[in-house]
Parts: sequence; C-alpha cells; structure tokens
Amino acid sequence: MRPTPASSSVQATRWLAVGSLLGLIVLGLAWELALAPLRPGGSWLALKVLPLCIPLAGLLKNRMYTYRWVSLLVWLYFTEGVVRAWGDRAPGNWLAGVQILLCLSLFTACALHVRLRLRKSVS
Repeated sequence: MRPTPASSSVQATRWLAVGSLLGLIVLGLAWELALAPLRPGGSWLALKVLPLCIPLAGLLKNRMYTYRWVSLLVWLYFTEGVVRAWGDRAPGNWLAGVQILLCLSLFTACALHVRLRLRKSVS
C-alpha cells in the first residue's frame, strides 16, 4: 500500500513551522552576536538558540511528537521577546518584536499542523 501524499495545507504548515524555527535561530544569533548584543563584541546569550536546534531534525522528519512539544517550548522565547520589547531600547525592542511574531507564527503552524494531521488520520 502506498502512503497518501500529504495535503497542501499540511505541507504549508510544515514549512511555515520549519521557516519560523530557522528564523528564530538566525534572529537569536544575529541579535546577540552582531545587531544588538548586551555587551560589545557579542554575548553568551547567543547560546539561547541551542534548544531551538534540537527540534529542527524532528520537524524536518515530520514527527508529530516534535510539533507538539515545540508548540510548548516556543512560549519561553515569546516571553523573552515580550519582556525585551518593553524593557529594551532600539534596536533591541524592534528585534524583540520580530521574535514575538516568529514565535506566534511557529506556534500557529505547529498547532494547525497537528490538528490537520489528526483530522486526516481520523477520516
């Protein structure tokens, strides 16, 4: 029996999730190393992107479990973005706004992906 191809909406949510996660990784590194580091020359805070690198393989392999726990992990980065958006000065607060948008995009993509795949498996 051949597996049925995934619907276009499932594929769209998958790639939105992967793109948002990659965006958070790139933003975190650029922010803390070059754009607005806490200390001149870069900051050890760039290590905050390491936990984001772990689920990348699971999202690329389309593992349902990864989508579920990433949708919980992303709220830590959302919270950091909100705190830094209101407590930092430019350009840090603008970068925090981008982080907030990427987090919301990642959460929405993961939640929709899981919902669409579960709906497809039931029908």
